[in-house]
Amino acid sequence: MPAQVLSSRELNRATLARQLLLVRHELAAVRAIEHLVGMQAQAPNAPYVGLWTRLTGFDPAELARLIMDRLAVRGTLQRGTVRLVAVEDFVALRPMLQPVLRRALMGTFGRRLAGIDLDTVLPAARELLARRPCTRSELAPLLAQRWPNADAEALSYAVVYLLPNVQVPPRGVWSSTGPAAVTLAETWLRRPLDGTTEPGGVLLRYLGAFGPASVNDAQTWSGLTRLREVAERLRPRLRSFRDETGRELLDLPDAPRPDPETPAPPRFLPEYDNILLSHADRNRLIDDPSRRVPLPPGMGGTRGTVLVDGFFRATWKITRDSGGMARLVVKPFARLTAADTAAIAAEGTDLLRFAAADASDHDVQIVAGGV
Repeated sequence: MPAQVLSSRELNRATLARQLLLVRHELAAVRAIEHLVGMQAQAPNAPYVGLWTRLTGFDPAELARLIMDRLAVRGTLQRGTVRLVAVEDFVALRPMLQPVLRRALMGTFGRRLAGIDLDTVLPAARELLARRPCTRSELAPLLAQRWPNADAEALSYAVVYLLPNVQVPPRGVWSSTGPAAVTLAETWLRRPLDGTTEPGGVLLRYLGAFGPASVNDAQTWSGLTRLREVAERLRPRLRSFRDETGRELLDLPDAPRPDPETPAPPRFLPEYDNILLSHADRNRLIDDPSRRVPLPPGMGGTRGTVLVDGFFRATWKITRDSGGMARLVVKPFARLTAADTAAIAAEGTDLLRFAAADASDHDVQIVAGGV
């Protein structure tokens, strides 16, 4: 029997459901982070907005406590990017992703590290980090004392990519600031890492959070290679679909696949949100190939993207004036209905109350000219 074909809109609604974005959920923050298999945390405050948009009554203090209590950590994982994950996931994922991180390091810094025996650098770096957390800029001159002829910056990146580490608070704590200082993961977590995790289990969790999806989608999300062999071993436990181009998509048999006409309210996403970056084919969320997801630098929590009817349709940014007013500017790049505009304004007002709770006043503006 030919595999069922799923339209882009069906894939959109399925992905929104898996990502907790069709309705807000009454769920503990740590459970949501586990379900999502971590959240992008390149911008330290981004996960707070990501959880606010998914959970009912999310309090930023809840996530801050998880980080301070070492129940959730920020570290370099999938694709060599900083992720916020539950501790159990860091312990399981970090050893499995070591080849991904080495490949990412050598792809960027390989020439600058030529001739350096990293097997001697890493023990020395371990000794340094055992004394105190360090930023890359602090590690570089310390390593240069031992390897004066080496590229010190490249050495510091090698340490962050190859030596299991996590970023320590106050980095990543809402309403706090702090340098991106890292320490040894095993020291911070007070436990060893688990080198027994198999990619099959991770693939199943990916499908639960991002499916239906192709093998290439899963490889894009994780940075792992040769997942087709893993998928073939799991095939008896999976269901096969096709997209409108004929590409095979795999899924968990009982995972939610809502009706494509299921209402999808506007959702404000932070920069780097995983839902927009975790598929090789992003048509299920970005149906205009000329649009690129903006990835601005910064601490996060003040800008991002807007989903309207489930698709990327606008950007948002919060600014503050000298009088203490916080202003949310939404820039759609597609025509909005009056109902969509009203819903965005209402959701934007709630976002301001969350992200700029200390402001003297709030204002929402919807103007033309999105990215």
